[in-house]
Amino acid sequence: MTQLMGRPILSLPDDLGTRSPLADLLVGARTALLALSVIAVPVLGLWVLTPYGDITARGALRLSCALWLLGHGAPLGRGAGAPFTLTPLLLTAVSLGLLRRAGARAGARTPRSAGAWRAALPVGVGYLAVAALAVAECSGPEAVLRAEPAADLFAVAAVTVTGLAWGHCAAHGVPRRALPAAVTARLRAWTPALPAAVTARLRAWTPALPAAVTARLRAWTPADWAPPQDAAAALRRAAGSWLLGLLAAGGLLLTTAIALGTAGRSAAGLADGPAGVLGLLLGCTLLLPNAVLWAAAYALGPGFAVGTGTAVSPADTHLGAVPEFPLLTLVPTGTPGTAGQAVLATLPLLAGVVPALLLGRAASGRGTDRPWHPAGTAAVAFAAVLAVSAAAAVAAWISGGALGSGRMSALGPGPWQAAVTAAGWSGAVVPPGALLARWILARSGAEPRPATTPAGWARHRAARLRRTLHHLVTRLADLSRTR
Repeated sequence: MTQLMGRPILSLPDDLGTRSPLADLLVGARTALLALSVIAVPVLGLWVLTPYGDITARGALRLSCALWLLGHGAPLGRGAGAPFTLTPLLLTAVSLGLLRRAGARAGARTPRSAGAWRAALPVGVGYLAVAALAVAECSGPEAVLRAEPAADLFAVAAVTVTGLAWGHCAAHGVPRRALPAAVTARLRAWTPALPAAVTARLRAWTPALPAAVTARLRAWTPADWAPPQDAAAALRRAAGSWLLGLLAAGGLLLTTAIALGTAGRSAAGLADGPAGVLGLLLGCTLLLPNAVLWAAAYALGPGFAVGTGTAVSPADTHLGAVPEFPLLTLVPTGTPGTAGQAVLATLPLLAGVVPALLLGRAASGRGTDRPWHPAGTAAVAFAAVLAVSAAAAVAAWISGGALGSGRMSALGPGPWQAAVTAAGWSGAVVPPGALLARWILARSGAEPRPATTPAGWARHRAARLRRTLHHLVTRLADLSRTR
């Protein structure tokens, strides 16, 4: 009896070493309740600290459920049909992290096979069961933020599938399925024709080039243009490092604004007692990732909107009446000077240095003795540009929303503006930087002996410069990869 009581209830294995679907169902419900407790505990604590408030305990719990649904991107309604869709991304990150952990544990118990994902199905059902209860609690007429059942359950299901799939891929790896034979045959029949036509056109266009250049162009084959086998990992590292660099730029701008701004004095003036200060602090904490993404959009150039007909960017800023909230007091009311714009322009450029070094290091064949072709390096670099452009659009979309109808129906950066500017900044730095880093790392070798002639001395100095740049680029790439 003592051994049975000491075992975790949700982790009882049977004789075969597997778990029943009921246990996985309870794991999903527990995961949802853990994510809900992240917001329910501070909200109920604030309710306890406010004994003379009009809200009841059930009202505080209902507000916690509404905020939890908002953390999944679920649209809510406020007042007479006014939309409330601003997602607190901190709750989204917590929910995704817990779902990833549950998905990884469910996937680790099953062998890698075509049906391994079925182990996570009861976990998702248990999570959605708690979401259905939260939607039912927020659907009454007495709710301050009313739920839209169909849209809210769909949003929670999307986040659930994303988190569990992330955990499943962490346990079993990303599944790779081969293309159908008809598609691969069609690609093989079509692919060689384009480079052949291009090289033939180049032969007709370049009769005046040196013989070595034309011989090099004629020697190129379609295989030279194809990305290498290990390009996917390098592409993921490059795109991820660029996004992290841009987030670091946004965090730097937000930290500077908090240090120099009046957010603290604004919170003290708006709050009514310690409970009010803690409530404003909780709201600002939940929206802190949103503020970082808005600051990153400001560093990119397109900026963001604080209501319809407004714009906050380094080039142009025009605002109307802004709601009284501490984070909104950090919004700049004017455009920076020439020096400020120059500093802002360097942030996205610096963010592109690390992915360029990572791609250049991978393309030089360091560690594999198999360097990439320059055309393949450029193809992977432009694929990374497209990846960061799509990621910037998604980040801008999820960080914005609405706080009501009318003027406050548009908040946050525009997705397509963020995508275009991210593609422009990364395209200006990553492809040429990757090709330059590849050339430096590939050309570095044994240092030639100095010669007495001026030409030999120049070659000697050039080799020493290449060797110095090689050590610098290698060191920076190793440090960025380690971090």
